[in-house]
Amino acid sequence: MKYAACWLLLLVTTAPAFGQAKADPEDEYYRLLRFPMNEQMVLEAGALELMPDGKLAVATRRGDIYLVDEPLAEDPTSANFSLYASGLHEVLGLAWRAPWLYCVQRGEVTRMKDEDGDGRADLFETVSDGWEINGDYHEYAFGSKFDRDGNLWVTLCLTGSFSSEVKYRGWCLRITPDGKVIPTCSGIRSPGGVGMNDRGDMFYTDNQGPWNGTSALKWLRPGKFVGHPGGFRWYDVTDGAIGPRPREPQSGSRMMVEAKKIPELEPPAVYFPYNKMGQSASGIVCDLSDGKFGPFANQLFVGDQTHSTVMRVFLEQVDGHYQGVCFPFRKGFGSGTLSLLQASDGSLLVGGTNRGWGSRGSQPYSLDRLVWTGKKPFEIHEMRAKPDGFELTFTEPIDPKTAADPKSYSLNTYTYLYQAAYGSPEVDPTTPTITKVNVAADGRSVRLFVDKLQEGHVHELAAEGIRSATGQPLLHAQAYYTLNYIPKQ
Repeated sequence: MKYAACWLLLLVTTAPAFGQAKADPEDEYYRLLRFPMNEQMVLEAGALELMPDGKLAVATRRGDIYLVDEPLAEDPTSANFSLYASGLHEVLGLAWRAPWLYCVQRGEVTRMKDEDGDGRADLFETVSDGWEINGDYHEYAFGSKFDRDGNLWVTLCLTGSFSSEVKYRGWCLRITPDGKVIPTCSGIRSPGGVGMNDRGDMFYTDNQGPWNGTSALKWLRPGKFVGHPGGFRWYDVTDGAIGPRPREPQSGSRMMVEAKKIPELEPPAVYFPYNKMGQSASGIVCDLSDGKFGPFANQLFVGDQTHSTVMRVFLEQVDGHYQGVCFPFRKGFGSGTLSLLQASDGSLLVGGTNRGWGSRGSQPYSLDRLVWTGKKPFEIHEMRAKPDGFELTFTEPIDPKTAADPKSYSLNTYTYLYQAAYGSPEVDPTTPTITKVNVAADGRSVRLFVDKLQEGHVHELAAEGIRSATGQPLLHAQAYYTLNYIPKQ
C-alpha cells in the first residue's frame, strides 16, 4: 500500500456502525449497507468468497476466516458470524473449488474443508509454498480467483515494499491445480488486489512508491515486466521459462520512453492520479452481473484503501495493450476499502481495514454491501481514444446543446517520473484544445476533437457543463484516461 502518506488522515467521515450509511447523493443510485461489527471479532476483511450454501466467507488479516449467514439479506444487522478457521497468516485471497476452500496466506496456498459437518474447517493441506518470507511486515501475498485453466495467481509484495530479499518477492506466480509454480511476471512493488476482466485477463493494483509515480492498474501479461526492477535477481532461478532478464530502466525517465527501449516492459493500463482518485489502490472485481449492478456491464471496479472508495474503470486495447480510463464511483465505506466481491444478485460486497495505513472511513474494520437501487445515474459510460481525440458515451441521452459546446469540457494532461525515488509529482503538463465536438444522432455519445494529444500522459477531462436530456448534471464529471498509445484509426 501507499504507506508514507496514509498515516495522516486528511478527512474523517462518520457513519453509523451498521444499517444504511449516512445519506449521500450517490445513495439515490447505489445504497450502502453496513454489517454489524463487534469487539470480539476483528474482521479486517482481506478476502471474500461465497460458499455453495450461500454463506459468505470473510478472511481476515489476523488469520481467521468467518462465515456470514444470509449475507444478501435486506437487513444486514441480522447477520450471524461464525468462526470457520483460525491460525492462518494474513489471508489476502479466497477461492472456492469443490470440495475445498482455497486461501492465499502470506507463506503458501492452502486448501481446507469441513469433513465432520460442524461448521469448522478440520482438514488443511498445503497446495504450494513456492515462495519465501522473512518476517517483514510488508511481505503481502494477494491471491486471485481461479482462472480459466484452474490456476490461482499470486502477487508478492517486495520485502519492505522496496527490495527483494527472499525468493520471488516482487513477482506474480501462477499456482496450478497440482501445486506447480509458474513464474509469470516480474516488476511488482506493493500490490493491493488482483482480479480478472470479462475476457479472463488478469490485472493487479500496485501502489505509489519507487518506480511507481502513482497507484495504477496493471495487466499481468505473462512474460512481462511491470515496472519495479527490485526482483530481477530471481530470473536466475526460473530456468528461462519467463524469458530473459530485462534491461534496467533509467531512473528519472518516463514510462513510455522506457517501454520503447525495454520490450518486456508492459506499461500500466490505468493510472489513478494521486489524491484526485485515491492513494492506495486495492481490490478488483469485474461486473459480470448482466445488468443487476446497473449500466456498467464488464467494467472493472477497484477499491482505494486510504480514501475508502470504489472507483470505476473502462478498458480498451490499443496496439495489443490495455489502456483506459478511471472514474469516481462510490465513497463512504466504513473503513479502508481492501477486498471486493460481486454477489449472485449483482450487489458488491466490500471489506475494509485501516490498520497500519489509516483511512477516511472512520471504523477500524468493516464489511459493507453496495446495492443498485434500479435508478440509472447520468454518467460518462465509456471514454475511448481516437487518433484525433476521444469518444464519450453516456448512460442516458444527452442535451445536444450543452454536449456540443466545447466550453462544457476542460482537458489537461500530465505524466509521472519513472524513477527509483518514491513516487512522483505530476510532470510535463500540457493543455490541449478541444477544437470541435460532434454529437451523435442518437444523443448517446460525443466525439471530442483534440489538438495535440500527448502519448504517455493522463488526459484529465472535466465535463461540468454537459447536461442530460432531462437537464441533469453528471453525477461524476471527472475522467482520467491513460493514453499510452494513440490509435492509428
